[in-house]
Amino acid sequence: MGADRGGGARRRPVRAAAYAALGVVLLAGCASMPDSGDLRDVESTPRQDTAVRVFAVPPADGAGPGEIMQGFLEALTSDDPQYDTARKYLTADAARAWRPERSTTVLANGPSIETDCQAGGREESNSVTCVLAGSRVATVDEQQAYQPADGSYRKKLHLTKNRESGQWRIDGLPDGVVIGKSDFQRNYTSVDEYYFASNTAVGASGQPVAVADPVFVRGKVDPMTQLVRSLLRGPTTWLRPVVRSSFPTGTALRQGVSGLAPDDQNKLTVPLNLKASQVAASKCTEMATQVLFTLRNLTPTLDSVELQGRGGERLCDLTEERAESAAWHASAKRPEYLYYLDGKHRVVRMPTGSSGTGVGGVAVPGPLGEGDKELRSVAVSRDEHTAAGVGDGGRSLYVTPLASGGSLGPALVTSAGATPADRLTTPSWDARGDLWVADRDSGHPRLKVLEQGMAKPEDVAVPDLPGRIKDARVAADGVRIALVVEKDGKQSLLIGRIQRDDATGQGISVDGLRPAAPDLEQVSAISWAGDSSLLAVGREQGGVQQMRYVQVDGSALDGPAPGALPGVKAIAASEDERVPLVAYSDDGIVRLPSGTQWQKVDKDGTAPVYPG
Repeated sequence: MGADRGGGARRRPVRAAAYAALGVVLLAGCASMPDSGDLRDVESTPRQDTAVRVFAVPPADGAGPGEIMQGFLEALTSDDPQYDTARKYLTADAARAWRPERSTTVLANGPSIETDCQAGGREESNSVTCVLAGSRVATVDEQQAYQPADGSYRKKLHLTKNRESGQWRIDGLPDGVVIGKSDFQRNYTSVDEYYFASNTAVGASGQPVAVADPVFVRGKVDPMTQLVRSLLRGPTTWLRPVVRSSFPTGTALRQGVSGLAPDDQNKLTVPLNLKASQVAASKCTEMATQVLFTLRNLTPTLDSVELQGRGGERLCDLTEERAESAAWHASAKRPEYLYYLDGKHRVVRMPTGSSGTGVGGVAVPGPLGEGDKELRSVAVSRDEHTAAGVGDGGRSLYVTPLASGGSLGPALVTSAGATPADRLTTPSWDARGDLWVADRDSGHPRLKVLEQGMAKPEDVAVPDLPGRIKDARVAADGVRIALVVEKDGKQSLLIGRIQRDDATGQGISVDGLRPAAPDLEQVSAISWAGDSSLLAVGREQGGVQQMRYVQVDGSALDGPAPGALPGVKAIAASEDERVPLVAYSDDGIVRLPSGTQWQKVDKDGTAPVYPG
């Protein structure tokens, strides 16, 4: 999240639109049901850039079934906090039973109404059944987690006419909300919640490692309170097996709390239902860290957080500066150097703050920079003290300190693949100091991890792998990994959850594979580019190569992609979004500082990487 390295905003922009007179039903219904069987799209809200909140209008007196259906669907796209206006289109019993928070179904072009609703019995029936139809794009579940979806959507709604009032209302409908893609983009904002990796700590003090868990909140409906409530409920089902929350089970906002917002000193006070005796000081600091990291997504100027107990007493407070020392946070770690291979295939580096144009890098200390081993790829540990290089035409993985002197030593992993494309991938490091690499050998494909980059390589099980791994990049947090998987000549980008069953001795596995870029069928390069986002180079079916940001949950990131660049073979991004993008293309090594065009760095360079 945050500013795009190409100069634009990478956060999904919250669009708003005003209906005429703040709430006119745009597609008017009919007084009676028409006889034709066509479909009518309800993608009603035009894309605009105003900040106007949208509110629907209640049903008109004497409105027919078509108008009731249309008005109800319009009300679902409004900024009404509890969907009170939408409930006015329902009978009293249906309004009490309906649970809109259960799910949100996103359709490509909005829900269409089958206008030949079936009358229940006779020509002048007092009840009809209508069908909503469309093409599914995604679902957002009760935990506010996004999941791509496809296939058709068809749901029945039943309407009845009150014999006394003569008014039509909906008396049978499924739980949840159905909405078109453009209205979803206007109404909802993607935000990262933060938890801690269950089995990971870094540094001498054992800092917990923050892990991002993206969710969607309604952007103009008290989003800060929504987000805190969601954080207190805990992580999404997908991430839960590998993270922990420091909030005690049952923690919630004090009853009646709403409208959370920072004060004029950019401090946020969060009233909880906890007693001071329930919260140890160290745990309270972690709790406040989770809140601060999470809410900075919505309010970047937030400086501090105070947690209060059930009686209004202060449990703890935390400044932004203290939060950065309370937990290891990838996007807060600015890399010192960019690394790549020079024309002699040895490792060089240049400061991230350098203009770099036409200057080139300086050989790193140690055998990977000062020796004669020709490399195909390199990875540098997060602390920038150790490097891993793949040499011998992709056959061998070497690990060595970035310090002068010393010899390279034997290869720690070797591949017997027939060609370089069938051998070792570019390795990558997590915050624990563990090193990950995949062997693309078609006869013996494997994913390997070396603890601390030195231990005996361990096989990593990937039980639901749908093809052969062509590339692998571990997230800084060490609990997620991005895999490019090939099957039948097509590549897909998948995100997996790293499970370390230390207690059972079952080893390490990658589970829960899910798509991060479902519309790409060729993926040629990837790099982590934020706490929950990646930069991918690929193409859609029948399309041309493109570079785009994607979310780990498979949702699209609105906003401009990096400028076009021909012949991209590798990319390097950092979780710290202030650092320029770097690519290996037809022009060699090029970089993209914010607000500028691609700049040449080294025409003979290849394989650029930031630490990780």
